[in-house]
Amino acid sequence: MEKKASASDWQALERLYDTIMSRKNVDPESSYVAKLHAQGRTKIAQKLGEEAVETALAAALDERGGIVSESADLLFHLLVLWADADVAPQDVLDELNRREGLSGLEEKRRRGL
Repeated sequence: MEKKASASDWQALERLYDTIMSRKNVDPESSYVAKLHAQGRTKIAQKLGEEAVETALAAALDERGGIVSESADLLFHLLVLWADADVAPQDVLDELNRREGLSGLEEKRRRGL
């Protein structure tokens, strides 16, 4: 049986987000995060999309290790995008909490999708 994530495990995402925020405006030659921010949101979105495709491909090929590795890359680039857009992880968690207990179909209907 695998260990379930604890609140402290989820704090790792907050710590990573804080690190990303602290590197947004440093020298792009010294930080990958700063380099992405210097290239703009379109480049950040492109990288996020690439990681999403790589994650989906690993899933389609049933490569568990690839899914784990690419998911980590995907989460990292998602956090970079959030930082660029001044979206905090808590903002997203609040939205997920708002949706809790609501069927996915009902939630989509309420958004007009």
